[in-house]
Amino acid sequence: MAARNSNLQGVDLCFSYTKERVILKDVNFTFRSGEVVCILGPNGAGKTTLLNCMANLARVDSGEILLNGENIVKIPPRKVARLIGFVPQLIVPSFDFTVLDYVVTGCAPHLGILSRPKEEHYDIAREAIARMGIDKLTDKSYSQISGGERQQVSIARALAQRPDFILMDEPTAHLDYGNQIKVLETIGSLKEEGFGVILTTHNPDHALLLQDKVAILDRQGVLTSGLSTDVLESAFLTALYGTPLKVVYEEKLGRKVCAAPQF
Repeated sequence: MAARNSNLQGVDLCFSYTKERVILKDVNFTFRSGEVVCILGPNGAGKTTLLNCMANLARVDSGEILLNGENIVKIPPRKVARLIGFVPQLIVPSFDFTVLDYVVTGCAPHLGILSRPKEEHYDIAREAIARMGIDKLTDKSYSQISGGERQQVSIARALAQRPDFILMDEPTAHLDYGNQIKVLETIGSLKEEGFGVILTTHNPDHALLLQDKVAILDRQGVLTSGLSTDVLESAFLTALYGTPLKVVYEEKLGRKVCAAPQF
């Protein structure tokens, strides 16, 4: 597998839907392949909007998003797609693909404009499906599987894309607890292979479990980033979410955990 050495930067980003609703305010960040970044924040803070801007699906009002030093809006979409994969929170199927045929569309950025997938691309898709542990879905209709299963299939599609960064909007939102843990384990293994994974989540414990970086967006559109173990402290999270939260070191787990004090 080729070494990945990409970076994604935000420089003085500002974004608003109206003058009264500021989503991003002078946001700056630098994320690199080989890192996991959890974007946290209260409902409505703009986590999904920030992710969409990184994926070049939304345009900032001012500032720049740089992909390997180049303004992302000036890069051809096919080239962006070779470097950035995106897993949305909600997936509405447009065509009645089988799961395998849907996952193989992730290879599209590496094909010619009028080219059809070859057997090697189907092999890549099958490998991605196996990686997610969803082999039983391979020949099923993508439109007929559950929302949680679609989420896992969409992650497989992003893996087949072979980008340097995979952006995920709440990838565990529709999954039961066991599958949430499996997805987080997959994210951890992707980091070890050099992928950069940037995901939004409502759960601070996900960031503590993954033990890498966090980027926290507050209601004023201000971003705070750093190592999860440094940034995620009790007073900070209590102020962010407006409810008492406690971060403690659990010796049996060998890591910090976030929990609400007993009612």
